[in-house]
Amino acid sequence: MTSSVNIREIILGILMEITEEEAYSHIVIRSVLEKYQYLDKRDRAFISRVSEGTLEYLLQLDYIIECFSKVPVYNMKPLIRNLLRMSVYQLKYMDSVPDSAVCNEAVKIAQRRGFYNLKGFVNGVLRNIARNLDCVAYPNAEQEPERYLSVMYSVPDWIIRKWLTQFDFACVEAICCSFHEEKGTVVRCNLDKVSKEEIIQELRNQNITVKQHPYLDYALEISGYNFMQAVSAFKKGWIQVQDISSMLVTEIAAPNWGDYCIDVCAAPGGKSLHLSDKLRGSGFVEARDISEYKVGLMQENIDRTGAINIRAMQMDATVYDEASYHKADIVLADVPCSGLGVIGKKQDIKYKMTEARQMELVRLQRKILHTVHSYVKPGGVLIYSTCTIGADENQMNVKWFLENYPFRLESIDSYICDELKAKTTKGGYIQLLPGVHQSDGFFIARLKRLEDENKSNAD
Repeated sequence: MTSSVNIREIILGILMEITEEEAYSHIVIRSVLEKYQYLDKRDRAFISRVSEGTLEYLLQLDYIIECFSKVPVYNMKPLIRNLLRMSVYQLKYMDSVPDSAVCNEAVKIAQRRGFYNLKGFVNGVLRNIARNLDCVAYPNAEQEPERYLSVMYSVPDWIIRKWLTQFDFACVEAICCSFHEEKGTVVRCNLDKVSKEEIIQELRNQNITVKQHPYLDYALEISGYNFMQAVSAFKKGWIQVQDISSMLVTEIAAPNWGDYCIDVCAAPGGKSLHLSDKLRGSGFVEARDISEYKVGLMQENIDRTGAINIRAMQMDATVYDEASYHKADIVLADVPCSGLGVIGKKQDIKYKMTEARQMELVRLQRKILHTVHSYVKPGGVLIYSTCTIGADENQMNVKWFLENYPFRLESIDSYICDELKAKTTKGGYIQLLPGVHQSDGFFIARLKRLEDENKSNAD
């Protein structure tokens, strides 16, 4: 390891910022790696692996620590708590790191950071864990299914409890297991610019591994690249990073030639650009979001791809826009949500979200739907989507919406592949589940506005 900086102290700083200050993991880790870009590849990889791995298995690590510590994890000093977590992660999941090095480095860090009186505690707990890690008694799946899933997959018990009311044990375990699996990056090919075969060849010329995604012909899964901005097909605007679930939103929206589309919560703009592509230069797409920063992100993607029938706009989806009344053939409402369907990509989401925050989001989602529903022309379509799992933010919101506004669910079977068709898709919506489907966790409903002008009775 590089002698000028202490790699493990950098990791500890990352964990402190994320767990104690509620910073977002992907932003913190990216910022740190940029700051220490002069470090060699091995050191940077170690920082990423231990930081991300500790967050990924946080609850399991806490469980292990409490098997050997008389002091509960949340009664410990925050620095000591995170120092033990990152050390136990190395002991359990990194065979290449000697146990003695893990313990010794943790003790040195505790002492350097002013916890001289706790270095014996740190040393004792870690050495005890190192000797007895294989003897840890985990919760039994049959006797304590909720506790078992929570500890083994590090998902808060309130989330597990909600999922078990909606899905069976095997399904919930498959979802949780999926969050820990390494996956490639799914990209959408812009076939108006170049053929899929040329895109694949361009990727392979950079030694990038390419696989066809089974749900959509123009979707590929790629791996083996270091930095997306260095991928030539990306720089040329030939591909757009976008999960298959996000692509399915636009497939289900099914724009026709000349349609006017409004994406009310659009950043970073993947769905809006997909709409633009499907319109083949006709019609128009308003890609709206709340902040100047988000609009800037969308504009970068618009500029890179060269799309001409789309505009990024700063607009709050909760504030009614009179000029948009009956303006759109299609409104996309991919609303802010708990994000529990993308835990595999953003591990800290599961720790930041609470039941109370989730209910606040439900209220926000309904406020957005109430505000934007009248932007849809009679006979037009509203697509409601979230990147989460669970009825509160999905099926229950659709039920509420149908009870209060002049819309009906419309079958989505003609827009999806046979593998995804089910009773619910014929009824107008789909709940994609990681571990069950080859996608993120995502909900999509197609809601068609009735031709008559029934006034909404919702506040």
